[in-house]
Amino acid sequence: MKQITTVLLLLFFSFVQSQDDQYSNGVFYKFSFSTTLTTNDDYTITGDNDGTLINLNGLFFNNTIGYQFDRKSSLGVNIEYDHFIDQSLNFLPVYLDFTYNIFDFDDQVFIRGGYGKMLNLGTDFEKGSLYKIGAGCRFYDNNYKNSGLIGFDFSRRRFDFREEQTLSSFAIFLEFMLF
Repeated sequence: MKQITTVLLLLFFSFVQSQDDQYSNGVFYKFSFSTTLTTNDDYTITGDNDGTLINLNGLFFNNTIGYQFDRKSSLGVNIEYDHFIDQSLNFLPVYLDFTYNIFDFDDQVFIRGGYGKMLNLGTDFEKGSLYKIGAGCRFYDNNYKNSGLIGFDFSRRRFDFREEQTLSSFAIFLEFMLF
C-alpha cells in the first residue's frame, strides 16, 4: 500500500508543477527494440571454430501507450514480447512503468521502473511477474515533440508454478516516442 501511495503522490506533484510549452505533454505512443547479450564460454582467441566472444541471448519488442505529465514524468502501459534464445523461453509481459527525468537539459537523462504480469498464452509462453528498472538518455527532434531514447534496462522475471524460477537480464534498448 505504501508503494501505491508513493507513486500516486509522485504523479500528483509532477502534475501540479508548472508546464513548459517547449516540450510535448499528453498522450504518446512508444515502440522499442532491445536485446541482451551473453559471452560465449567456448570462445578462445586462437580457436577457429569457437564462434564470437559475444552472442545474442534475447530479443524484446515493446509497445507503449502512455501519458507525459510534464517535462519530468510520464506513465505508460506496456505490452512486450520477450524471446530468450539460449533458454528457448517466450514471455508476454503487460506492465505499468513510471519514467522520471533526473537531469533536464535540452536532451534528458532519465530513470524508470516498472512492474507487471506475464500472460499465459498456452504452452509456448511462461506465466509469472516482471520487475524492471532502467536508465537512459532521451533525444528530441528539432521542435521538441517526438524523441528517441537509448539506454539500459535490468529485468527480473519470476515464472513457473508459484513463480519459483527466475530469469534476470540486462538489456540495451532503442526506443522511439511519438506524440
